[in-house]
Amino acid sequence: MIGSTVLIRPTDATDRDWVRRFVAQRWGSESIVAHGKEYYPHELDGWVAERDGAIVGLLTYHIADDACEIVTLDSLQPGGGVGTALIEAVAECARRAGCVRLWLVTTNDNLAALRFYQKRGFVLVAVHRNALDASRRLKPEIPLIGYEGIPLRDEIELEWRMERS
Repeated sequence: MIGSTVLIRPTDATDRDWVRRFVAQRWGSESIVAHGKEYYPHELDGWVAERDGAIVGLLTYHIADDACEIVTLDSLQPGGGVGTALIEAVAECARRAGCVRLWLVTTNDNLAALRFYQKRGFVLVAVHRNALDASRRLKPEIPLIGYEGIPLRDEIELEWRMERS
């Protein structure tokens, strides 16, 4: 499976329902809250990864001014190149849109995400202490304890600076 090709395609209107269900299953609800803002990924632009006819990943994003924010990134096959292929697709899209910054927010417990993004050139630019207190007001189902028993408190902002094309 790891040796087969990953096909990346943009999401379209026909994907909205499955994106809504996918995000709800993976993230606990159909909304995502980051930096005090609530997003509905099924309403955002995105990229789908497929391998051997099966969906193996999804990335959703939002472009504002000269910055592209990755809102969600999920790979159903970690270590198989899915996440990297999705990052490459959104980076190219962001460049074409004139963005100079590709960025995202993750939480202090998500050590796998911190490792993944830094290995791909993202750098930590801010730690927003206790940001999840505000996020829980918008999305109460955000748990108090995250991965590996780590208290879920802070948002960590990472970015990748890009050259304009």
